[in-house]
Amino acid sequence: MSGVLINIGYLAASVLFILGLKGLTHPRTAVRGNLMGAAGMFIAVLLTLTSQRIISFEMILLGIVIGGTIGALLAIKIQMTEMPELVALFNGFGGAASVLVAGAALFESVGGADVPMIQLTIAIAVSGLIGAVTFWGSLVAFGKLKGLVNENAFLFSGQQVINAVLGVITLILTVLVVMDPSNSMAYWGLVGVASILGVLLVMPIGGADMPVVVALLNSYSGLAAAANGFVLSNNVLIITGSLVGASGLILTQIMCKAMNRSLSNVLFGVLAPVGGGPSADDVYAGKVKSASPEEVALLFDAARRVAIVPGYGMAVSQAQHPVASLAALLESRGVTVEYAIHPVAGRMPGHMNVLLAEADVPYEALKDMDEINETFDQIDVALVIGANDVVNPVARTDPSSPIAGMPIIDVDKAKTVVVIKRSLSPGFAGIPNPLFALDNSLMMFGDGKKMVLDMVAALKDS
Repeated sequence: MSGVLINIGYLAASVLFILGLKGLTHPRTAVRGNLMGAAGMFIAVLLTLTSQRIISFEMILLGIVIGGTIGALLAIKIQMTEMPELVALFNGFGGAASVLVAGAALFESVGGADVPMIQLTIAIAVSGLIGAVTFWGSLVAFGKLKGLVNENAFLFSGQQVINAVLGVITLILTVLVVMDPSNSMAYWGLVGVASILGVLLVMPIGGADMPVVVALLNSYSGLAAAANGFVLSNNVLIITGSLVGASGLILTQIMCKAMNRSLSNVLFGVLAPVGGGPSADDVYAGKVKSASPEEVALLFDAARRVAIVPGYGMAVSQAQHPVASLAALLESRGVTVEYAIHPVAGRMPGHMNVLLAEADVPYEALKDMDEINETFDQIDVALVIGANDVVNPVARTDPSSPIAGMPIIDVDKAKTVVVIKRSLSPGFAGIPNPLFALDNSLMMFGDGKKMVLDMVAALKDS
């Protein structure tokens, strides 16, 4: 295949990537955007494999069948609640691939290459550095999301100094790789130190900040892929990696704003303030009021405006479909129902939007935090399902709290707040929530899906 045709194909793939990203910005066009991005990637991979004549057509076909089967099985088997872990793993795989491809290119380049050596070695060093940080950082993020690693922030004395020293060592090793590509130990030393750095950069990040970390690691994987594009002199890989890196960085900035975090602090693994704060006994003792589904149904009977606040607990219990049924039932009785969406609710960016879209909840009913917060004093009932830190008023009142300054959904300003939770256990931030003990709060202890279904049944009987 001629170089002109290949570049035309790469251009078409790049256009599909850009259109795919545009489609992903809106729930109505997200599926189409995803398909366009996948089609672009398929074209790019196919063109690369055929043009370079690395493997036979039979092997390409076999790879398509195996890869397609694995992808289909993942799509079928993976639950929505497991998507954050899967995304973290995908980011890590991208980083690992960058490390291995760069390492292979380094060994090959020692015997001669078509691209200038200085360009190649710089790209190899950057790929190895970012790829290793991405891989190990993603594994830590996966472990925290999966519960294999303590989700709380991990701190020890002198952590920032050690990170700085490791950063300097990686720069020195990068220079060594560029100056003497034949010294393979310098490259693998760079990968080793960057691996330690990747672990230490993510370990201090608590579970509450995990959506930010996932977005940042996604950006890292894109940057590593872009560097790999320079290693392989592959234009479409440079474009794709740059798009992923830039979009991931923009998303990280949005997440940081939603968490009141500094981007530089997240980049360098600096924690939010951690204070002792009052104990759960001090906050809850004798103040928490529980309610049954039938009692809450009576509240809904008198309500004119209801706000539903989804959280990770809704995802765990797969309650999105019963929630949509509850909203439809209320709306059939003339109640205005809205969904208050916190940008970092759940465990990855857009987690709640995806869940609700799965239940065919109209996009118009989803309200951003800033939009709905202004009107919470007009809401009769705020129904919180499995959310914790994103509705904790401590963020506004305690500057020593791990979530201090984080913008929250102001459900405490509603006339009545109903919280569905299995228990009074804390969220990712590991702190008690005074919301549960407010005078206008009622707790419904139990599985989110069952509680919502019971409320629907009670409403129909009322």
